[in-house]
Amino acid sequence: MSESLKENTPKTVKAQKLVGVKGMNDILPPDSARWEWLEGQVRALMARYAYRNVRLPIVEPTALFVRGLGEVTDIVEKEMYSFEDRLNGEQLTLRPEGTAGLVRSVVEHNLLYEGGKRLYYMGPMFRHERPQRGRYRQFHQIGAEVLGFGGAEVDAELILLANDLWRVLGLKDVRLELNSLGQPAERQAHRAALIAHLEKHSDVLDEEAKRRLHSNPLRILDTKNPAMQSVVEAAPRLLDFLGEASLAHFNAVKAILDANGVAYSINPRLVRGMDYYNLTVFEFITTSLGSQGTICGGGRYDYLIEQVGGKPAPAVGWALGVERVLELIKEQGEALPDLAPDVYAIVPEIAALPVAMQVLQTLRACGVSAQMHAGTGEGMGSMKSQFKKADASGARFALVFGAEELTQGHVAVKSLRDGEGAQRNEPLNTVAAWAHSLQSAL
Repeated sequence: MSESLKENTPKTVKAQKLVGVKGMNDILPPDSARWEWLEGQVRALMARYAYRNVRLPIVEPTALFVRGLGEVTDIVEKEMYSFEDRLNGEQLTLRPEGTAGLVRSVVEHNLLYEGGKRLYYMGPMFRHERPQRGRYRQFHQIGAEVLGFGGAEVDAELILLANDLWRVLGLKDVRLELNSLGQPAERQAHRAALIAHLEKHSDVLDEEAKRRLHSNPLRILDTKNPAMQSVVEAAPRLLDFLGEASLAHFNAVKAILDANGVAYSINPRLVRGMDYYNLTVFEFITTSLGSQGTICGGGRYDYLIEQVGGKPAPAVGWALGVERVLELIKEQGEALPDLAPDVYAIVPEIAALPVAMQVLQTLRACGVSAQMHAGTGEGMGSMKSQFKKADASGARFALVFGAEELTQGHVAVKSLRDGEGAQRNEPLNTVAAWAHSLQSAL
């Protein structure tokens, strides 16, 4: 090769392998099937409670979360993925939670014009925090929200809905904690007393508590610092500042839970992480996931709709962490539904593919899940290798489209899960009929 040709020959450069962003995970089979199963259970339960689905944008105006969650919350101060739109300079944020966006949507589309709504959503959220078990930078939430109703019965209904979900999923070791944050005036009186108490013990407060002392002192009650626990335990309790109406609301919630046999404990230090809550707040907690024990939390937020520009209206809701719930299911060893196909098609010769695929399409139309063996392009592989793959698929039956069977107008149906490996022939011209008998055997 001449020197000039060598110079013009393109050099092959190996592309650098790209990987996903830390804390933002791919969800692959078979795990993705477990997600689908969980989502299916949620959809069915939401339908029984007459909640309707909404699908919300992942990106929202940054101001929505600053105004709704509170400027001095950890989420707004430290964790949001915010950026400026290069085309128009708008300040945008990947949603760190679902409630604020749902309220924005309800206000924008005037959904409460004809009365209150029961809604639910599913989807990814984003927070820039240290990835750990059950806590990721892209995580997923399922949320249920009731807007336009101010009674204690909807607070209780949402708690009953979540409690029902744990039953449907077969989860144990989940306990309910309750508190009431009262109304703004009650919180202000408690805030003044709390600040006075904490100032007397300023020498014990850590830097984070000192920073929050006058901006968001209620969040100090949620500290995990062992050195501050005695001071926090001795702090004024918000429950002692509640007026008659707030106490009546809280007692009504408890009465409904008692009537339905739902166990709970009162946690006067339970405050939740967002500024928009008032009256009832609650969390479902497990001891099976270490420090990430809260799997679901929520409460009433009667002033958020007005804060984002809507007409004043009450609201209450909760959100659960999908990753944590799935981790808890795995931790407790709960059996998930069989995700294997019903049948696996074994095709010894390429010439049998048209008939085999026609049969599989009929079976699928009858509700039978079917997987077909795929070849390499040069052949379908040996019968032995195909049977190995059929067995590995988890299918209960193999359909064998051999030349002899096809000549006689049959397909062989072989059991893969009983000890004897029973086999029978079924006619190709009545697939729908034996499809149903096959289903009844699954």
